Amino acid sequence: MHAMVDRDELVETQPKRRWRRLALLWSVPLLLLAAGAYLWLTSGASVSTDNAYIQQDKVSISSDVSGRVIAVNAAESQQIHKGDVLIRLDPEPFRIALAQAEANLASARLQVSELRSGTVGKDADVQGKRDGVAFARIDLQRQQKLMADGFTTRARVQQAEHGLTQAESDLSSALADAASARAAANGAGGGIHPLVLAAMAARDKAALDLARTVVKAPADGIASQTSKVQPGQMMVMGLPSLSLVISNKRWVEANFKETDLEHMRVGQTAKVRLDAYPGTPVMGKVESIGAGTGSEFSVLPAQNATGNWVKVVQRVPVRIALPAKSDVPLIAGLSASVTVETGK
Repeated sequence: MHAMVDRDELVETQPKRRWRRLALLWSVPLLLLAAGAYLWLTSGASVSTDNAYIQQDKVSISSDVSGRVIAVNAAESQQIHKGDVLIRLDPEPFRIALAQAEANLASARLQVSELRSGTVGKDADVQGKRDGVAFARIDLQRQQKLMADGFTTRARVQQAEHGLTQAESDLSSALADAASARAAANGAGGGIHPLVLAAMAARDKAALDLARTVVKAPADGIASQTSKVQPGQMMVMGLPSLSLVISNKRWVEANFKETDLEHMRVGQTAKVRLDAYPGTPVMGKVESIGAGTGSEFSVLPAQNATGNWVKVVQRVPVRIALPAKSDVPLIAGLSASVTVETGK
């Protein structure tokens, strides 16, 4: 009796085990097919890369004049506003230069005044030479009349002719000297004399150099590398010192493979996940797609005109615009992963 019951139960459980075995056998392929179909349907909806870094505009602060540093008003990582004084140079040498330039300007004005006064004497000399010409002409006419009446000699007439010629020559020389003095006094254009203009330019340059002893911030930003300039050291004109990281312009430079650009367009949404803050993604937008690959702008571009050429997938820089405000610090140089929603 017990044997009959066990046999019946065994017969009933065998189909259940068979269906369970078949379900297990088919579930794995079905799951793989479903996952593959999902990946196939969504594979073109976005492209991503982990070759991305935060970038910011940076300004290397330098001086337009050379001088000794007397004060540095910027500390490391200090928030700086446009127009804030960053560095002060010793102004005394430039004040002396400005005083010398002002003295030279006064001297130039005095020299021009003397030149203009000299033209009065030249004009008087011209008038005297004109009177001499008039007298010599009258004397010649008198001698010629006396010669006609037989009361003088030919030698005396010739002497009067020579005297007129000499007087006219002296008048021409006086006129040339007066014109030269007038040109020297008035300058070529007749306005401000060139000597005064040159002195004024030198004075303005000295004043500008004095103003440039105060180095100001060109924009809002954060001071960096302030230890490169210290009070007491010489600051050379045009040589970079500390840096200013501009705070109102940040972006991500993402280097995508050239095969990822087919459906990428300017304005598409991008998710930026910083390696330093992986749990707080930052949303941005595609601002621009590079005009050339990274190798095109390298110092030594690759030359592929060889017999052993190997094709390498190129990287194209894509700029991702970031919002002005963020929940995490957007520090220049941080590594990031970028995913662009292409919608394809």
